[in-house]
Amino acid sequence: MVNATGAFEQKAGVGTVDLVVIVVYFLLCLGVGIWATIRTKRSSVSGYFLAGREILWYGVGASIFASDIGSGAMVGFAGTGAYSGIAVASYELNGLYCVLALGWLFVPVYIASGVYTMPEYLKKRFGGQRLQVYMSLLSLLLYVFTKISVDIYAGAIFIQQTVGWNMYLGIIVILVVTAIFTMSGGLRAVIYTDVLQTVIMIGGSMVLMVISIVKIGGLDKLYDEYPKAIPSVLMNKSECGTPTDEAFHLLRDPVTGDLPWPGNVLGITILGMWYFCSDQVLVQRSLAAKNMLHVKGGSIFAGYLKLTPLFTVVFPGMISRVLFTDEIACVDPDVCSVVCGNPAGCTNIAYPKLVVELMPIGLKGLMLAAMMAALMSSLTSVFNSASTIFTMDIWHRMRRKATDRELLVVGRLFVLILAIVSVIWIPVLQLSQGGLLFNYIQSVTGYLAPPVLSVYVLAILWKRTNEKGAFWGLVVGFIVGVIRMGLDFGYGSPGCGEEDYRPTVVSKIHFLHFTIILFLTSILATVIFTLCSSPMKDKDLTRLTWWTRHQLKDLEPVDKELTELTTENEVPDTTEERNPNVESPDRISEHVTDEPVSAWQRFTTVILGPGPESKINTDAGAADKMHHLTSKEEDPKWSSFVNFNAILLMLIAMFLWGYYR
Repeated sequence: MVNATGAFEQKAGVGTVDLVVIVVYFLLCLGVGIWATIRTKRSSVSGYFLAGREILWYGVGASIFASDIGSGAMVGFAGTGAYSGIAVASYELNGLYCVLALGWLFVPVYIASGVYTMPEYLKKRFGGQRLQVYMSLLSLLLYVFTKISVDIYAGAIFIQQTVGWNMYLGIIVILVVTAIFTMSGGLRAVIYTDVLQTVIMIGGSMVLMVISIVKIGGLDKLYDEYPKAIPSVLMNKSECGTPTDEAFHLLRDPVTGDLPWPGNVLGITILGMWYFCSDQVLVQRSLAAKNMLHVKGGSIFAGYLKLTPLFTVVFPGMISRVLFTDEIACVDPDVCSVVCGNPAGCTNIAYPKLVVELMPIGLKGLMLAAMMAALMSSLTSVFNSASTIFTMDIWHRMRRKATDRELLVVGRLFVLILAIVSVIWIPVLQLSQGGLLFNYIQSVTGYLAPPVLSVYVLAILWKRTNEKGAFWGLVVGFIVGVIRMGLDFGYGSPGCGEEDYRPTVVSKIHFLHFTIILFLTSILATVIFTLCSSPMKDKDLTRLTWWTRHQLKDLEPVDKELTELTTENEVPDTTEERNPNVESPDRISEHVTDEPVSAWQRFTTVILGPGPESKINTDAGAADKMHHLTSKEEDPKWSSFVNFNAILLMLIAMFLWGYYR
């Protein structure tokens, strides 16, 4: 509320009980991280980056969900729900189908090819270097500017609104903790802390949901009161600040709707398919699964969890607008600047505002822990995946004779660099933040991601696709997307009641509709350039497409560069399903040495994992490890069980689409 001096008053910060809850949370998180770190085979590349492919279904599913629903998503979902209603939940309902496509369509090909990263798959599939380098650099840029920075900003909003901590101090502490977890334990530590954080996020958000629904008097009361939640101070005698009539509909007018139904059905699906099926952060969780049944089980578990945000985040965001209309729904820049420091709008504080005003002592600490969990889950996932891409796709290309130890050290140090860059980016993000955090994320992604998805879809489903077609399809899509993004951010959005002077391509074409156009343009460009160039040889497609994923023919290796790195300690692979397109999971056998171990080496062993003196790899198990890395075997009984659950999950989502259409 605003006091007599015009300043925004916040409730008192956390109490002693809340601090105890937060401390207990961090201790639990630290304990799980240490336990996972001890169990992690940190001395091998596959152990650090893929957790040795030993993660069970619940770890895969919880980590996918926690990586997806970070603090940026929770704050963004609630804020967009407060602004325009339930349509933002379409991202989760559409994403449910996308995460099933990940387990049933994409991961079988990725596992068959034996890759660690998505750029590496393009290298194997098409050969050459430019696709891998392009995708590596693009992925790192997207991580910094649409994942790490957004989650940091969202976490800062929550910390400031709930406890009044210094933003920089709070964010630096969280970054340090997450960086330590990621650097020391690798993917296993990330995944198992994600399991704990998922439990806290779901539990805390459900408690807040129940309290907020009781406070407003039930969902029926929300249906009645939300259309009336209009701020008392309006702008230019316009209808700005008035809730849309379609607030409780997922499918909205195709022309005038803020989330038009063609963009909702197709555009969001394209973004979801890119995010869940070709982005390193989400795919890496599935690649770490113990086997294909755990891959599919993880997708199903994540799908069931994705049914919850509509009720646990979006509805509470709408309730927040009803309870605190003048603050959450403000449209006057002067009022908004006083309330939240953002003249563009204050819907982003909808979720933390509920926590501040409604949560009792103790539970407020639980929700702060839940939001920290969301922030840490997202950041640890991005840190680990970004370090994997940098190490395997960029550093390994510059240092072709790098040992396993060097790759592991570089991967961990790159996490530290990301953390530093993220802290430096905070003031820049504060100056460039938009009114709707979630729309910012999706619009930027919509301008850059569709060409990437088009290449992966064609690479997996159309054998004729070649390197020239894929590269120029990406280039054409990137140019078109950047032009639209430049126009969008260059002109900005008109203020409340102001005339729209933007070009037609910006003002009349919704960014989700543009996402569809961009995807089809990239597909068309890839097909044209492919058909105008020579096809690839069949022998170069073994285990690299959906149609060739089961091939076992002994062919010449696709990736000769990595094959040349094999040391004298390596022995030939004798498994029946030997695939020369797949490198050994540990990439490089370490030399064994009996040299004395210095104090510095002992210190780095604790922090960074065993070094050459630890006899990391044994040749006897190399064949078994490679077979495990590329295995797609399934038990028929459990295969039927996961297939049944996939169908059930899709039916539940269809019911929700029909009910809230």
